[in-house]
Amino acid sequence: MSQPRVGYIGLGLMGKPMARNILKAGFPLVVHNRSRGAVEELVAEGARAAFSPREVAEQVDVVFTNLPDTPDVELVVLGKQGIIEGAHPGLIYVDNSTIKPATARMIAERLAEKGVMALDAPVSGGDIGARQGTLAIMVGGPAEAVEKVRPILEAMGKTITHVGEAGAGQIAKAANQIMVAAQMVAMGELLIFAKKAGADPKKVVEAIKGGAAQCWTLDVKPPRLFAGNRTPGFKAYMQAKDLDIVMDTARQYGIPLPSAAVHAQLYHAMLEMGMRELDNSAVIGVIEHLANTKLLDDDGRET
Repeated sequence: MSQPRVGYIGLGLMGKPMARNILKAGFPLVVHNRSRGAVEELVAEGARAAFSPREVAEQVDVVFTNLPDTPDVELVVLGKQGIIEGAHPGLIYVDNSTIKPATARMIAERLAEKGVMALDAPVSGGDIGARQGTLAIMVGGPAEAVEKVRPILEAMGKTITHVGEAGAGQIAKAANQIMVAAQMVAMGELLIFAKKAGADPKKVVEAIKGGAAQCWTLDVKPPRLFAGNRTPGFKAYMQAKDLDIVMDTARQYGIPLPSAAVHAQLYHAMLEMGMRELDNSAVIGVIEHLANTKLLDDDGRET
């Protein structure tokens, strides 16, 4: 049996390495991106270029998107020269973006009218996971479609979980972002707490990460912060966007999320303070400002 033809639209910090891993796994790949540099890079590695979402959809069996926000996905899928205009019966659409669950359901309904099965399949694991092919992928949509695209998903991630019907993958990702934000904020707080109260933050991290406080964030992020590295990673403005999705969905269903609401405010404070392009762990900068204490001095050294 020949490999399914795959299309990938959206070749940003996450999308480009994910598309590259699909290509490395041997799937014929057609790519499209608004800026052409990433397209040319993947074409040099064996992909084919397309010049619109419609053109991608017309050529492939499975088409992926990985885009910044809900309106971007709506435009690429349902807009002029969008995927829906190139849709054909049997096409499977997979969205790796993080968007509103309600929109994922609406898109699935619209594409079903064209004989297209849709999966919302957001990911977690950051740029490192995208490059290494170790992402966690949470999927909503028909089980039949999940099994058909599973070999492609396995080229990008090590954990693929079918959560439920359309929108369920996005609900899982929103839940993931509640926990991610909580960990990032807590880490920033504990580092500044240790610093200002008179203990060495590095030794505090070493002391606590072997106990009940252990988590991915505490394992991975402190060394970067201690080195003065606040580059993404996962950009702060995307974390803020994801928390807006969390809060919007919570309002829709009448769900109280008191700590997530505070975390959303802290991330929006980051944007106001000019830190939108930094890593989501750089929320420590807001804590530093509030505490009038820096983790490192202005020369990037421990103080």
